[in-house]
Amino acid sequence: MTTLFVLSLLIAFLSRTRTEAAATYLAHVCPNTTTFTANSTYQSNLNHLLGSLTSNATRTTGFYNTTASAGNSVDTVYGLFLCRGDLSPDACRDCAADATKDVVDRCPNEKVAVAWYDECMLRYSNQDIFSSMVTDPSILMWNTQNISEQNQFALLVRTTMNDLASGVSNLGPGAKKFGTKEANFTALQTLYTLAQCTADLSGSDCNRCLQIAISNVVGCCGGKLGARALFPSCNARFEIYPFYQSVATVPPPPGTVSTPKGKDKISAVTIIAIVVPISVFGVLCVMGYCFLTRRARKKYNAVQEENAANDITTVESLQFDLATIETATNMFSDDNKLGEGGFGVVYKGILPINGQEIAVKRLSRTSGQGKEEFKTEVILVAKLQHRNLVRLLGFCLQGEEKILVYEFVPNKSLDYFLYEPASQEQLNWSSRYNIIGGIARGLLYLHEDSRLRIIHRDLKASNILLDGDMNAKISNFGMAKIFGVDQTQGNTSRVVGTFDYMAPEYAMHGQFSVKSDVYSFGVLILEIISGKKVSSFYQSNGDEDLLSYAWKQWTDETPLKVLDPNLGNSYSREQVIRCLHIGVLSIQDDPADRPTMASIVLMLSSQSISMPSPLRQPAYFLHSRIEEKPLVEQESDQSTSKSVPLSVNEASITELYPR
Repeated sequence: MTTLFVLSLLIAFLSRTRTEAAATYLAHVCPNTTTFTANSTYQSNLNHLLGSLTSNATRTTGFYNTTASAGNSVDTVYGLFLCRGDLSPDACRDCAADATKDVVDRCPNEKVAVAWYDECMLRYSNQDIFSSMVTDPSILMWNTQNISEQNQFALLVRTTMNDLASGVSNLGPGAKKFGTKEANFTALQTLYTLAQCTADLSGSDCNRCLQIAISNVVGCCGGKLGARALFPSCNARFEIYPFYQSVATVPPPPGTVSTPKGKDKISAVTIIAIVVPISVFGVLCVMGYCFLTRRARKKYNAVQEENAANDITTVESLQFDLATIETATNMFSDDNKLGEGGFGVVYKGILPINGQEIAVKRLSRTSGQGKEEFKTEVILVAKLQHRNLVRLLGFCLQGEEKILVYEFVPNKSLDYFLYEPASQEQLNWSSRYNIIGGIARGLLYLHEDSRLRIIHRDLKASNILLDGDMNAKISNFGMAKIFGVDQTQGNTSRVVGTFDYMAPEYAMHGQFSVKSDVYSFGVLILEIISGKKVSSFYQSNGDEDLLSYAWKQWTDETPLKVLDPNLGNSYSREQVIRCLHIGVLSIQDDPADRPTMASIVLMLSSQSISMPSPLRQPAYFLHSRIEEKPLVEQESDQSTSKSVPLSVNEASITELYPR
């Protein structure tokens, strides 16, 4: 009895001292096209709904949906949460509690929001969202490392996840539509997969949602070590390590365990005397493990924060001395000059130490940056890294000289191959499609996947460089803006850039966002497809501009008329139509009608994903250009970002490599 009393005290102690684990944030989407005002009926309903979701988070299904409908029908809020199926009710409650607090910080006045966490998903809207299969918005995440024998691994991922999706979607109405499945890849590597739908979906809708998710993760990332697709109605994930908890075994029904008879029978007191101490010891071991793990995690996070704080002190590791740069460029010889723009001159150089080819940008003395600001900007951009962005190697800051050193990209810029008659034939459709995908992935990294949120603001063909394998690298960040993680829009009183690529809201009102980059990307896609420069298209096609011409061919269902005739018959009809579809979607007048770069990457990587229809003809602009030169802009209170005046416009080799 004493042991039982100690055990009960221990359990009570554990229940009181249990530390709530914070929800692990993954992503969120809350378009600012539909907003509510502070202290409105809608906000009151939303607060009530979020409280209701939290209080119902301990349901065994890990799913709950409800509405809050005080006031008029337009103030009704529909909401739901979905917890990962392997978690306990307590863990589900913790995630729901954290998510309902977190989402209102990330989406303070939007009526529509969806937020994904490692442990759960939270979603609400001013429209009925129940029992409806939705795959937009969507988030695709992957491990950057590749696995050996990628084709075989991708086949195993697809086969395993398809079987899993079939099993999950066949679960009965109201069941927890969740499952995991494992498969051996090699003797030392095991594939772990997970699939889950919201419990209000029908079996057919669940299967359809999961098939789209699986197609996306396999299509983009089947050769990666892991990936996941996050949709509002379902999610799917695979890894080569166990990322979910093992499902507890079901105890056998009464009467199936035989008990020895006679003198061999063990008394209940003896069983308790054996089991209870073992149980106590096991609980203490678990407590110790949790304590050590938590302390280790705190220590790791502290080290990471310290390292991040000290990053700025590593500026010397990126610094070149002037003598090295002068030797590399033959004293800035005109024979080594690659290009010249408003910010300075770009030279080709060869490092004397290792023979590496570099591009050296010598900033003009009128660029307007102080030394400390220059250092800070260099370190900031040097933290970013992606294969589709030009890489910054270092800098030189000596006397009056401010110099940037980049990787050398040998194949010039995209405009050279698109618009020069002698080079057009070198750019076949396969290369063009690969370039479109590379630009999309680079922009997605800038907008969503880096530790910063970068708005490029000057995306165009001359700012896309091509490496030796004709892979696209985004360059020229001289007009870029750095946003906070939760910032979505900025205003400027000085519009700069290339007018033909500017989104209407930026050209007319100075409003820029990730969607203004999407507009520029749409224009660039149309140029790549047609082989025509947007600013000169009208000269050879009457009074029509390229955007109007592409829209007309799309609505007339003659999309292949937009295609560059230099390509002949060597192209994929499906890919051309898909790219044109993305192009006309991206140049929609209203930013809300344009897709995100995450959606665009999904559209490019999957033939099965559904694509919305463009709604309106794109706005028409006069063909003119705004002068490009270094600027220090006066920003409104909406934007906390800084100007990054480090570019050479219209040069073959330019910009900062976010890495």
